[in-house]
Amino acid sequence: MAEEADLLGQDSDGDSEEVVLTPAELIDRLEQAWMNEKFAPELLENKSEIVECVMEQLEHMEENLKRAKKGDLKVSIHQVEMERIRFVLSSYLRCRLMKIEKFFPHILEKEKTRREEEPSILSPEEFVFAKEFLANTETYLKDTALKHMPPNLQKVDLMRTVPKPDLDAYVFLRVKERQENILVEPESDEQRTYNECS
Repeated sequence: MAEEADLLGQDSDGDSEEVVLTPAELIDRLEQAWMNEKFAPELLENKSEIVECVMEQLEHMEENLKRAKKGDLKVSIHQVEMERIRFVLSSYLRCRLMKIEKFFPHILEKEKTRREEEPSILSPEEFVFAKEFLANTETYLKDTALKHMPPNLQKVDLMRTVPKPDLDAYVFLRVKERQENILVEPESDEQRTYNECS
């Protein structure tokens, strides 16, 4: 994995620029995106550029391993590393799909109401998946339960029945660099009582 990967980044003016990353930096970004997605209560912005670059790097590694000598210790070490990278990549994508399945009406509503200049939280493939999941859920509910209900109960509001992401959930984080001038307000008596009761 000695080749460098190109990522398209956005600078402050909105122009796209290429960011050249080493494979190690690319894997670090994938692991960071995976950990952030895993521990965030809501669906985060998609990192499709990182996913695509990692998949390309894996393909290059496979091609290089096919040309390597059989029985070489380096080959088995590289195969283990490739499996580790595949695990992180598939876990990241699985985590995103589970959140889409869990919060699909809210995610689609957020996607519908986002401004044009805001980045999408869904990749094009995830957007198609979420829309199909919504359509299939509605069809399933109508075919199995709603058609047997009285006429006044044959509609269901998925925005109210499907839970929203809990944005007040505890999130664990690690500070990577020193930050200055951060103000942490002390708890009021009302907040302290609530925290003790829950």
